Amino acid sequence: MSRYRKSLRPITNVAALIFAGAALAASADKLNREADKTLQVFSEEVSGADVFLGQAAGYLVFPRVIKAGIGIGAETGEGVLRVGGSTVAYYRTSSGSIGLQLGAQAKSIVIAFMTRESLDKFRNSSGWKVGVDGSVALIDVGVGKTIDTDNIRDPVVGFIFGSKGLMYNLTLEGSKITKLDKS
Repeated sequence: MSRYRKSLRPITNVAALIFAGAALAASADKLNREADKTLQVFSEEVSGADVFLGQAAGYLVFPRVIKAGIGIGAETGEGVLRVGGSTVAYYRTSSGSIGLQLGAQAKSIVIAFMTRESLDKFRNSSGWKVGVDGSVALIDVGVGKTIDTDNIRDPVVGFIFGSKGLMYNLTLEGSKITKLDKS
């Protein structure tokens, strides 16, 4: 096998992950059930989560976001946008990265839009990129901690939790979130 072909192996492995994720796309019903379970875990692990989400204008729930990488990494997952506690749309998050990385990881993500303006800006975009179209303040609360809603002033707040796997990278920077048609 040529050296060139061997060097493409990590790229094809990561591409296979992305296409496998697209092929295994969840139905709307399944995605809603998974989002409900994710929100239940979030509420059980983080004191004040229910009050916090009740104050949000809307929130995205990505029950399972998979990241894998060998030099080149890719991340993808599907989720729901909830406004007033009801699902109003479906979204996919995806990102890619180059650099020192090896392994795979699954995590859950909740992104809360704390103002009507930030929610409207997100909903009116054709594709929202974290760090370009809006910044997301990541809150590290960990299991058993409390959200202090009095100290959170950012218009968009993100939580990453339930990380399982052998890759460390808790960031949303560069993630692109696009609307899906699940009708």
